[in-house]
Amino acid sequence: MLNGKTILITGASRGIGRATAKLAKSYGANVIVHGKTDSENLQSIARELGAEKVVFDIGNQEQVLSSINKLIDKGIHINGLANIAGIVYASEPLDVKDEDWINVFKTNVLGIMHTCQAVIPEMQKMKSGKIVNVASVRAYAQGTLASRLPYCVSKASVVNMTVALAKEYAKDGIYINSVSPGGVDTDIAKTWDEETKQRNTDVLLKRLGKPEEIGEVICFLLSDKSDYVIGQDYLVDGGYLVNR
Repeated sequence: MLNGKTILITGASRGIGRATAKLAKSYGANVIVHGKTDSENLQSIARELGAEKVVFDIGNQEQVLSSINKLIDKGIHINGLANIAGIVYASEPLDVKDEDWINVFKTNVLGIMHTCQAVIPEMQKMKSGKIVNVASVRAYAQGTLASRLPYCVSKASVVNMTVALAKEYAKDGIYINSVSPGGVDTDIAKTWDEETKQRNTDVLLKRLGKPEEIGEVICFLLSDKSDYVIGQDYLVDGGYLVNR
């Protein structure tokens, strides 16, 4: 499904990013794994997949452009980009400080914009490319939570940005879509209190999603099988929103 394609996956150290990296490799892709730090988790997934690894803070435009341009200068043509790295911030709305808003937006919104700015010019030269941005059910009115307000607003921005970029670069053969997961059984889920667990399993399927289930949709959207899909957000939430 991804034979011969080079796919850059941000946030590949753990969770959905790690699962997606493994799936992309199994589907024949040459995978480039990314982490904010050169952690043991990042090193282990790079070793396991025989993958190139890159380390940068996606919220830092200069770091992103420099790191990805170095890959391109080495003759690596990036056919696909999965923007999975992100952070969650929890607080009551009246307690959120400006710096909390800024930190969430630097990662969840600007981070995606930075990687797109880095790869789209090369994709324009190739007249082809696939980009998948990870949003969330929290981007939607039925899923938004006051206690996760910066996160929810940032993910709504991801959906909006995805559509805007898709409209702009469709003419260049670049397909840009997003995926909105519901509750997923990752390391973060293991820290949830009972109320949070209940809220995230109050779905039609009565369970959390598996990282691989989100990764399958991401890989589909990165592949040639999705050549008539553009500017869309795919809900992969086990029926969370329709159950509201």
